[in-house]
Amino acid sequence: MLIQLSVATSADGYIDDCSRERLVLSHPDDWAEVYRLRAEFDAILVGAETVRRDNPSLRLKDNALQQLRIEQGMSPEPTKIVLSRSGNLDPDSRFFTTGSDEKMVIVESGADPQRIASLQNVASVYVVEPPLTVRSVTDILSKKGIKSLFVEGGSRTLTFFLKNGEADLLRVAVAPFFVGESQAPRMTFGSTGGFRFDKSRRMHVLQVRQVGDMSVTDYALTQTGIDYFRLRQAIAEASKCPKSDTAYSVGAVIVAANGKVFTGFSRETAPNNHAEEEAILKAEKAAVSLQDAVMYSSMEPCSTRKSKPLSCSELIIRHKMKRVVFAAYEPDRFVRCCGADRLQKAGIDVLVLSDLSAEALAPNAHILSR
Repeated sequence: MLIQLSVATSADGYIDDCSRERLVLSHPDDWAEVYRLRAEFDAILVGAETVRRDNPSLRLKDNALQQLRIEQGMSPEPTKIVLSRSGNLDPDSRFFTTGSDEKMVIVESGADPQRIASLQNVASVYVVEPPLTVRSVTDILSKKGIKSLFVEGGSRTLTFFLKNGEADLLRVAVAPFFVGESQAPRMTFGSTGGFRFDKSRRMHVLQVRQVGDMSVTDYALTQTGIDYFRLRQAIAEASKCPKSDTAYSVGAVIVAANGKVFTGFSRETAPNNHAEEEAILKAEKAAVSLQDAVMYSSMEPCSTRKSKPLSCSELIIRHKMKRVVFAAYEPDRFVRCCGADRLQKAGIDVLVLSDLSAEALAPNAHILSR
C-alpha cells in the first residue's frame, strides 16, 4: 500500500496554536494542491483529535476532480478514515455528515460500547485488539481494496506512521510565520525518539518549491515512494502533449545517477519525438551521462519506430540505463509493442505500477475510445 503523509506547519514547526480557533496555515494555492493530491488516493486518514478540533469535511470540493476520478474508475470521493482508540467522536461532525463517500472508524476493543454503537449509525466501525498498529490499520484497508492512503494528521497520527516506518512519502508545507507558543501542538508528538529517520539517516529530498507564499518540500521515505512520485511526474508531463489522433501522449522523467532530473513529453520539440527521446535529448545537451539512470515513463517505451532509426527501448539500452518504471502497457492501436520484453532481455530492471495505468492512459482517451 502506498502511504503519503502531508502536513502544514509554521516556520517554527507548529501545526496549530493554543487558541480555540483553528489556525489557518495554508495558502489557497497550497490547499488547491492538497485537493489534487487527495484525488489521487483511494482513501484519506486523520486522527480523532483532528476531527474533534478542526471538524474537517475532507472532501475534494471540486467537481472536475470528482469527474476525473470517475473517468479513472474510482469513486467520486476518496474513502474517509479516522483513527480513535477511545471512539470519542461526535457522529454529527462534518467528517460523518458531508459527502457520499464511505466513512470508516478504526477503534481499539477497549472503546466505550455506547460510543461504538453511535458511530455505527454513520460509519463502518472496525474494532482491533490493542495496541493499534499501522499494520493492523493497513490490513483492514487492504481487505477493503484500498491500495493508496493519504494521511493528513494531526501530530499523534503523523508520529504513529513515522515511527512505524510504514510511510512512503512525506509532504511538508511551511507557512512564512511563527507561532512561538511552547504548549502548541508540533508536527510530531512526544519526545521519546524512535523515528526511523534521525540524524544518522536522512530522508531523500525529491523537490523543494514555492506554492503561494509557502515553501513545500517532498520527501521520499522508501524506494516505493520515489518510484510513485517520479512516475506521477511523468504522468503530469503527458498532460502537456499537443493532441494527436495518430500518436499517443506520453510523459517521461529521467533521474540520472548523479541525481539530475530531466523531463519530456511527446512532441515537445518536434512532431515525431517521443517523450523518452525528449528527456534523453535534454540530458545529452547537458552532457550528463545516463549510464545507470532510471527512466520513468507513463507508458511502455516503444519497440518500433517508423520515423526514427532507434526506438525508445533501444535508446534506453544504448545509454545503459539500469531501471525503467512505467504505468501502462502500450495498447495495440498502432503497432504491437514489446518494449518491456526487449528491455528485460537486455538486463534492465523493469517495474510496472499498473495501479496508475488509468491516470497514464487518460490523456489518450480520444484514441482509446474509438
